[in-house]
Amino acid sequence: MALMQIRLLAFGPARDAVGDSAAAVEVSEGATVADLLQAAEKRFPGLQPFRGRMAFARNAMWCSESTLLVSGDEVALIPPVSGG
Repeated sequence: MALMQIRLLAFGPARDAVGDSAAAVEVSEGATVADLLQAAEKRFPGLQPFRGRMAFARNAMWCSESTLLVSGDEVALIPPVSGG
């Protein structure tokens, strides 16, 4: 199966876990946001504590973990925020 390159955007504490605001992550063709997150967690273990609490956007549109990805997509990881 062919690989796709997805641009991962990380915000807030997710950015700290990734070590930058963006990173390229490879996933197999037909991958979902959940597959991307799994691959990203292997590469950036600091993302694991946010599992199940993040929101996602694919190409600037809100999406879910079941959203299918295509090569060249940009996926934002948006961790929970608090404050007033």
